[in-house]
Amino acid sequence: MQQLSRGARLTWGATCLLLFGLLTWAVAVDQPLLRRLDDRGAPVEAWATDIGWLREALAIVEDLFGTVGITAYVVVLAVVLVALSQRAAAVLVVLVTGLTAAATTGVKTWVGRDRPDWQDPGDLLTNFAFPSGHASSIVALMGVVLVTTVLLVRPVGVRRLVWLATPLLVVLVGLDRVLLGRHYPSDVVGGYLLGAGVLLVCWAVVDPPATSRAVDAAPLPEVYTSARQLAVVVNPSKVDDLAKFTATVTAMARAAGWSEPTWHHTTVEDPGAGMAEAAAVAGADLVIVCGGDGTVREVCAELAGTGVPVGIVPAGTGNLLARNLGVPLLLRSALDVALSGQDQAIDLVEVDGDGMELTHFLVMAGMGFDAAIMEGVNEDFKKKVGWLAYVVSGFKAIMFPPVRVEVSIDGGEWTRHRARTILVGNVGYLQAGMPLLPDAAIDDGRLDLVLLHPRRLGSWIPLAWRVIARRPRTDDLVNRKTGATISLRASAEAPRQLDGDAIGPGRELHMRCLHGRVLVRVPR
Repeated sequence: MQQLSRGARLTWGATCLLLFGLLTWAVAVDQPLLRRLDDRGAPVEAWATDIGWLREALAIVEDLFGTVGITAYVVVLAVVLVALSQRAAAVLVVLVTGLTAAATTGVKTWVGRDRPDWQDPGDLLTNFAFPSGHASSIVALMGVVLVTTVLLVRPVGVRRLVWLATPLLVVLVGLDRVLLGRHYPSDVVGGYLLGAGVLLVCWAVVDPPATSRAVDAAPLPEVYTSARQLAVVVNPSKVDDLAKFTATVTAMARAAGWSEPTWHHTTVEDPGAGMAEAAAVAGADLVIVCGGDGTVREVCAELAGTGVPVGIVPAGTGNLLARNLGVPLLLRSALDVALSGQDQAIDLVEVDGDGMELTHFLVMAGMGFDAAIMEGVNEDFKKKVGWLAYVVSGFKAIMFPPVRVEVSIDGGEWTRHRARTILVGNVGYLQAGMPLLPDAAIDDGRLDLVLLHPRRLGSWIPLAWRVIARRPRTDDLVNRKTGATISLRASAEAPRQLDGDAIGPGRELHMRCLHGRVLVRVPR
C-alpha cells in the first residue's frame, strides 16, 4: 500500500465510486436483475437467524460498530495520532470517516429503500436501508487504520495483526447486517464500495507523511561548507522490505537536503563496526543506523570521539536506547529526527571481564536473572511474537538462583551482596519500560547499579511495586549504587549480557563511563 501512487489511488477510488453509482441507480429504479441478485424473498429471509445466543452476539457487533461506537473509535484514533505528532494522518482519519458518514446519510435519504420485512419485530430499524451505514463506516475506519499502520508503524507483528484483523472485521460487520435481517446483500455491497471509494480518493488528496517534533523546531545553524554526506548502516535481518526502506530513506534524505545515501549492510561476522568505520573514513557527515540495540551499540562505539553524529532508526525488539532518548519508534518519524534533529553528546561505557575482550555498551550490562532471560530467548520465536518471547523466557527463569557478588565503586572497597539480578545502567528505563534506575541519565558521566534480590516467588510483587512507584528506599530487596566506574566479581560463573545481547557466562564485569563520547540525533 505504501507504494500505491496518487494516480492509482484516484483510479481505484473513482472505480469504486462509479460502481457504487451504478448500484445506486439499480436500487433506485428497482432493477429486475438486482432484485434477482438480491434474492428478496424466502431464500434471503432464511439467512436471518432466530438462534437466541447468535442473535445476542450479532446485536453486540451491531452496537460496537454503530454510529456511537465508530465515532468513539475515530476520536480516540485521531487523538492518539495528534499526540504522536501525526496531524496529517489524524486529518485523514476524520476526513474519510466524516465524508463517508455524510455520503451514506445523503444517499439513504435520496434512494429511500425500505428495510427488509423479516427484521425481528421486537427490534425494528425504520430508517432507510441503502447503503448500509455499518458497512460503509467499517470500511472507512478499517481502511484508515490500515493506511496509517502501513505508513507509520514499523514492527512487523503489529502490521500483521492489523492486516489480519481489518478484513475480518469488515466481513463480520457485513454478515451481521444480513443475518440480523437489517439489510439486503446489495445494501452491504453498496456500503463497502462507498467506504472504499471515499477512502482512496481522500488518501490521494491527503497523503500523510510522518512528522516529529523536529518539524516544528527552529532550524539549526548550517555548519556544512559542502554537500552534506549521508551514510546508512542497516541490519538487513531487521528490515521487512529492504527495497522499500531504501526508497523511503533516499526520498526523505533528498527532501531534507542530504546527498544520495551510501549504503552499508551488516553481516553476522561484522555487526556494524566495520561499516561505521568505512562511512567515517569516506567523510560522512551523518551516519544513520537501522537495527536493534546491538547494531546501534557497534556503530556508536566505532564513531565515538569522531564528532560524526549517529541517527537511530530503531528496528529491534527492545530499542532501549531509542526509547530513553525520545526517538520515535515509527519509521518515518525516526528518520525525520535522524535527518533534522539536534545532536546530543551521550556517555559510552567501556567494559571488560574474564573471557571477553574490551568492548562497550550504551544502555546496560547485566549479570544473573536478566542475562538468563536473554540467553533463554528463542530467536525464531522472537521474530514471530517480538517482546513476548522475553516474557516467556522470563517465566522460565523467574527463580534463577541468587548470585553471590562483590561490588567496587570508583575503585573503593569491595562490598558483598546476594542478588538474583545485577544491572548496571547508563539510562533510567530498562526492560519493559521499568524505571529500574530512576536517577540515571545518559549524559551525566556516571553509571547506576541496581541489585535485586527477591528471596521467594511472592517477593517479586513488592519488588515490582517499589520499582514502578520509584520508591527511594534501598535494602536487600532493592539496592542501588552509583559511580563513574563499577566492578562486579561473582563467586561462580553467571550469565552476562550487554544491551540485551548474551555474551556468555563469567565471573567479572568491569565498567568505566566515558563521558559525552558519542553524538546522537535526538528530537528538538
